[in-house]
Amino acid sequence: MRAPSPKKNMRRMNSSCCCACASLSPSATVPETPMSAKPDSVAPDPAASPALILDVHEGRPSDSDRGIVRLDPEAMRAMGAATGDILRIQGARCAHGRAMPSQQQDRGRNLIALDGVTRENAATAAGAKVRVSLASAAPADRIALTLHNFALAPSPILLRQIARAMENAPLATGDGFRIALLSGKRLAATIGATRPAGVVLVGPRTQIVLERGAASPRSGAGKPDAEAARDIRYDDLGGLKREVARVREMIEWPLRHPEIFSQLGIEAPKGVLLSGPPGTGKTLLAKAVATECDAAFFQINGPEIISKHYGESEEHLRSIFQRAGEKAPSVIFIDEIDAIAPKRESLAGDRQVERRIVAQLLTLMDGVKGRGQVIVMAATNLPSSIDPALRRPGRFDREIVFAAPDRPGRREILDIHTRGMPLDGDVDLERLSEITHGYVGADLGALAREAGMAAIRRLMAAAGPEGRFGETELKVTDADFATALNEVGPSAIRELASDIPNIGFDAIGGLDDIKDILIEAVVWPLRYPHYFSGAGLKSAGGVLLHGAPGTGKTLLAKALAHESGVNFIAVRGPQLLNPYIGESEKAVRDLFAKARLVAPTIIFFDEIDALAPRRGAGDAAVERVVTQLLTEMDGIDERRGVFVLAATNRPEAVDPALLRPGRLDRLLEVRLPDAANRARIFKVHLARRKLAETVDIAGLAESCAGFSGAEIEAVCQMAALAPVRRAIKRGGDEPAGAIEADDMSVALACLHAMRSQKSQEKNVAP
Repeated sequence: MRAPSPKKNMRRMNSSCCCACASLSPSATVPETPMSAKPDSVAPDPAASPALILDVHEGRPSDSDRGIVRLDPEAMRAMGAATGDILRIQGARCAHGRAMPSQQQDRGRNLIALDGVTRENAATAAGAKVRVSLASAAPADRIALTLHNFALAPSPILLRQIARAMENAPLATGDGFRIALLSGKRLAATIGATRPAGVVLVGPRTQIVLERGAASPRSGAGKPDAEAARDIRYDDLGGLKREVARVREMIEWPLRHPEIFSQLGIEAPKGVLLSGPPGTGKTLLAKAVATECDAAFFQINGPEIISKHYGESEEHLRSIFQRAGEKAPSVIFIDEIDAIAPKRESLAGDRQVERRIVAQLLTLMDGVKGRGQVIVMAATNLPSSIDPALRRPGRFDREIVFAAPDRPGRREILDIHTRGMPLDGDVDLERLSEITHGYVGADLGALAREAGMAAIRRLMAAAGPEGRFGETELKVTDADFATALNEVGPSAIRELASDIPNIGFDAIGGLDDIKDILIEAVVWPLRYPHYFSGAGLKSAGGVLLHGAPGTGKTLLAKALAHESGVNFIAVRGPQLLNPYIGESEKAVRDLFAKARLVAPTIIFFDEIDALAPRRGAGDAAVERVVTQLLTEMDGIDERRGVFVLAATNRPEAVDPALLRPGRLDRLLEVRLPDAANRARIFKVHLARRKLAETVDIAGLAESCAGFSGAEIEAVCQMAALAPVRRAIKRGGDEPAGAIEADDMSVALACLHAMRSQKSQEKNVAP
């Protein structure tokens, strides 16, 4: 393990974990806050318990900022420790935490899981070894807490959050601590003098004295550049285990153990390119790496280095690399690198500045003079737009692709963004992680923030006209998250996603056989993937719904999206067509690329015969679109969780190549309903309306043979208007009456007349 830096020693105020500070200068006093648990006063005989040497491992995101350390139950028994006992973790400095059993997959590996704050308090790092033993703590009568980068006066809600966050956490003078706020942000704090001295536990009778500090010793203060790394660690990153592991071996190992690479005679990697959609955590990971490695952090934003004067942009870039070399080990992070290093062959003559910047960046990353312990990280959403010379080994040695998180990753991210929230008992984060398909980390952060805002709106409404909150307890409920889900969707398909009506298959009368097929094709592979993988089955590629107008094809698609709970993109065929060459094909490619990004996704093509008609009619633009659609549906790139649903009134007009297995696997004809299904459709549309006892639904179903579902809905609408018309003519304030049998008969007669007129016009037309 690399020795702790002088900066980190200064942060600790050159104190041991059990010494007391000098006098206090309180600026605010927290009143006593009742707490549920009473702190333990004495640990079980720490002097008689043995110490163990364990390897440090990153803690779970849900344990972060809670004073929890996890280790193997066998190791706990060897020390004589029980769940909840206080442990001393001795690195270059000592820290403390409450013992909890480790996860099943971490047992038998001689590990102790520490969150980022505990690792920094112990002046250790992931992969290092620490000495672990039992410790004792006393209830705190008084504790001083210095808040950093917080200029506002503490509110009662904030004071309760601080007390709740510190409850039963073992703390000592000089320790760092973080309080997760309702907004999702974390408030950095340092423990000052305590009474009594030594390791203490905050309890219901503890007096907390707040002080303000100008800058947090753990927020990048003292590091070069205005954009110093924030107080972000690996346990603040959810759903990025694979990416963190790859970045650690590329960056953290060479910075912490350069002697290993020297002994092997190999050169350590010098550059990492992070690519992926916005909001997946690329910038956050770069800042976490700098914090965990205790490296100087330099961030370069494109517009900052661009200058109108000749040579100044290159000079600014050289100065950043020079300062990074002087402060090594250091990390240079270039955000949105495609803006300052685009492909040179695509630059016009008036963009010479970008050409010079690219040339200078190439020289600095692989010049005559080595970079030493300077790692260059870059992030982009468009890796194909970067100059190819940057993407060769020796410059960016490795490219790490970020994707939208899966369900376990989404759960981790939700745990991170809600760990400072007072969640009500009805909030089910597991269910939220299952229904947020395609949400990236930024989307889930916005979801948690909107849920918090909904809870705050309820609190403000309860405050009354005087604005007094009193002792109202703020809780974030499941209803608040439901409100937030209506506000926040997957950002990757924000311009494409459609609002799905809250209707299920039970709102559609009849069509039971088609419903069953759609459930088997779409819903079952999502809910029971283990059965499909075990049987070697793949989910269906697509379904074409065809039939007469008004039979419910579009309604089936919307109900399927609601029942399956996946992302839904509704595409009207003509909206993808563009008169300019290549634009229509690009629109189809982008559509499937975004759908794959937020899979599982249903793409619904309404009136697909307009987008993919039979080829050979001579329209070259349309034929190119059809060819592109065929390629996307069954080409080199697999659809990977994208289900295609299409509807048309003219299946004979659709290009036959689309209708083969592997593209649109099944062709389902949505027929006109029979008498029994017509009766069910009548019941669906009349369920919420007042009906007179004389209305005979079975008789109505028999009298409208050949009607589609849309026509039956029109009959119900016209009949429901009749009692409203009578109430308005009476001019009174009485509510409208029930629908009479005569109202239904008149509505049926009107629709029969309309159908007869359309039939005559069709026969007369040339």
